Amino acid sequence: MRRNVTIKVMAAGICLLALSLCSLGQDLSEDSHSRESQLIALERMWNEAQLHRDAKALAGMIGDKFVDTEWNGDVSERGKFLADIADPRFKVLSMNIQDLKVRLYQDSAIVTGVYRAKGTFQGKPYDHLGRFTDTWVFDNARWQCVASHTSLLQK
Repeated sequence: MRRNVTIKVMAAGICLLALSLCSLGQDLSEDSHSRESQLIALERMWNEAQLHRDAKALAGMIGDKFVDTEWNGDVSERGKFLADIADPRFKVLSMNIQDLKVRLYQDSAIVTGVYRAKGTFQGKPYDHLGRFTDTWVFDNARWQCVASHTSLLQK
C-alpha cells in the first residue's frame, strides 16, 4: 500500500514537472517571438533614420563601441558612422530591406537580410543591392546594435 502511494506521488510530481516545462516552453516561444518583432522593428527604424539622415535616432540604436564595415571594406566606429549619416552630401532616395532572419541568443541577436539602397553620395549616384548582418546586444534594458556589416550582391 505504501509503495502505491509513493508511486502515485512520484507520478503526480512528474506530471506537474512536465506541465511546468510545457508552460515554460510556451513562455520562451512567446518571448522569442516578441524579441524577434522588436529587432525587426528596430531594423526598419534604422532604415527610416538613414532615409532622413537622422543621426540622433541612429545614435539611440547603436552601442558606444559600435563598428561598421561597409560594402567597400571601409570600417568606421560610432562617431564617423553617425557623422556620415548626418552629412548633407549623403542623400538616400530609397532604402528597403527584405528576407530578414533573426537568430536569438541569451542577451544578443544576429539579424541578416537583403537591402536595396538608392541615392547619391558626394553628388555621385549609387544603387546598391546587398546583404547585411547586424549584431545586437540587450544591455541596460534595451537592444543596441554593436556591429554592422554590408556586402554587395552581383547584379
